[in-house]
Amino acid sequence: MNLPPEHSRADAAVVPPPQCPAAHGPGGVTRLYGPEAENNPMGLYERLRKEHGQVAPVLLHGDLPAWLVLGYRENLDVARTPSRFSRDSRLWREAREGRLTPTHPLAPIATWQAVCVFADGQQHERWRGAVNDSIARFDKRGIRRYVTRFSNELVDRFCASGRADLVHQFAEQLPMMAMTQLLGMPEAYGPRLVNAARDMIKGSATAVESNEYVQETLRKLVARKHVEPGADFTSWLLEHPAGLTDDEVQQHLRLVLIAAYETTANLIANTLKMVLTDVRFRASLAGGHMTLPDAVEQVLWDEPPFITILGRWATQDTELAGQQIKEGDALVLGLAAANMDTVVRPDPDIPIHGNRSHLAFSGGQHECPGQDVGRAIADTGIDALLLRLPDLTMAVEESELRYSSALMSRHLLELPAKFTPQQPAPPEAAEKPGPAAPDRVAQPVQPVATPAPPAHAPTAPGSRSWWRSLRSWLRRW
Repeated sequence: MNLPPEHSRADAAVVPPPQCPAAHGPGGVTRLYGPEAENNPMGLYERLRKEHGQVAPVLLHGDLPAWLVLGYRENLDVARTPSRFSRDSRLWREAREGRLTPTHPLAPIATWQAVCVFADGQQHERWRGAVNDSIARFDKRGIRRYVTRFSNELVDRFCASGRADLVHQFAEQLPMMAMTQLLGMPEAYGPRLVNAARDMIKGSATAVESNEYVQETLRKLVARKHVEPGADFTSWLLEHPAGLTDDEVQQHLRLVLIAAYETTANLIANTLKMVLTDVRFRASLAGGHMTLPDAVEQVLWDEPPFITILGRWATQDTELAGQQIKEGDALVLGLAAANMDTVVRPDPDIPIHGNRSHLAFSGGQHECPGQDVGRAIADTGIDALLLRLPDLTMAVEESELRYSSALMSRHLLELPAKFTPQQPAPPEAAEKPGPAAPDRVAQPVQPVATPAPPAHAPTAPGSRSWWRSLRSWLRRW
């Protein structure tokens, strides 16, 4: 699969206007894009924390000024007080004064849209209520059955070779397969949506074009569901009592698709890396002190799928951690930095068991509504992978792994692994493929009130669970 283009970079520094917060203070101007931010974002966050405290002045793409919120308590304060820090991007001074142009790399994620993440109050409750109610209709057992089936389909594609790149061949594929299923989309949409989804949130030179492709794809889906409704998220939004317009449904589909895909792909990749490289994890599993869901939660603390979120916008002049925030200023929630704040983690090297107080899914009224679905896709998919390939090991040294970082996310580029070659599941154990026509639609996951379809996922020979197989593998280390 082709990687999306890298970030566009300004050829020359832009002198910030007088009101730009990043023009003042020790350390000078700090950009959240460019080599330092892309190569070592956590190092950058800690430098900013030492220089400025828990809230630091920074510059976004095109040298637009903003505040990066680094502290755990400060992130919660911003997330939980919409009266001071709103999600309405129309308040952003840079947008009001025309510096956030339609072609700006941040336009797809910062321009106001009719979705719940850009609203507060009653409008937010109306939109968010429709999203929450529709997500609640999913049969969680049905989701896990489909994820298991898709995971086995992916493993069948590479299991005979004895080697695989678990990022491109598994982590980046599984979430979109699951999301097209949940949204009731044609399966053929998946491959190109993977590229477009990731490119859009990178703030790259082609982000606007990628956004247009995603929008047109979802526009067609909404029109189709008016004619052919089903037991899927799109149909449930259309029929919800809140009476969402087609455009409102389309924009919320885009929101859910992009957020769920990126977070889950990163979560799967980072958890697999932890399984294969982290001595603490192997020892804990071998001793029975950490389950796979525990490992997923640890990764959400250490390497959250979104490292930052843009944003909040100040509704008034206010103060935050000693910094004077002006009305119309933009704030970036530093989720990864907050999770490493010594206020909540005096020793980051000590594993955290059974604690979900991290900010990987933000907080307050805008906390991610689909986080449990993401967790289900991640731990079910990894479980199925390890069941099929219990002797999975790294094919390179951990020091050779490479990352790509953007404003909002940091993800592995590759995760080479090796294992004992196996034959794909026999045809009678796998679901027979359907027609290859481009308009083939995935069979939707059933709602709670409807019996879930029978599982078709192939299983590994024998009755051993992946847990017993993994423990046997761990004893060899």
